[in-house]
Amino acid sequence: MPTLVHSTVPVGSLAAQPQPTLTAGDGVLLRPWTLRDAQAVMDAYQDGEIQRWHVQRADSVAEAQEWIEGWQGGWAAETGAHWAVVDSETDVLLARAALKALQFADGTADVAYWTAPAARGKGVCPRAVEAMASWAFDVAGFHRLDLEHAMGNTASCRVAEKTGFAVEGVRRSAWLQTDGRHDVHVHARLRAEG
Repeated sequence: MPTLVHSTVPVGSLAAQPQPTLTAGDGVLLRPWTLRDAQAVMDAYQDGEIQRWHVQRADSVAEAQEWIEGWQGGWAAETGAHWAVVDSETDVLLARAALKALQFADGTADVAYWTAPAARGKGVCPRAVEAMASWAFDVAGFHRLDLEHAMGNTASCRVAEKTGFAVEGVRRSAWLQTDGRHDVHVHARLRAEG
């Protein structure tokens, strides 16, 4: 069935080029994931806060490698854009930043992130999300980025606020976490607001 609107982001525009490395300032880079990151990913997912809010843990390096392969494949399939957030000098993993659920017709994507314990409180995640959002709007051509977090995750809310994601409301009892159901805070940012 033919559509009556043009796609906001041209289909094939991501897969046609290599995933870029993005500069986030203050020695922080967003680069494509490699299988060499598997140990650091497994270590990050041993952290109680990451487990609490992402409801996952990695039990082996092999399992972390499978996740990374999925993140890598998202670029070619144009379903996601996942970056390792690293120290630009040491390449130590600091965080993860991702655009998920890419919808090219509407030009929308969901923002996801976490910060490794040693990098928390240093502004790494806001810089990474800002760099990723700038790329999504200015280079890839997305129109809207959605960001949701459990209401109890105040650190995630601070990242959303610092990076210009306006509060749009609350989805009641939307996520099942290990400690029960949580209300979800809904934020969004539009290209014109960047």
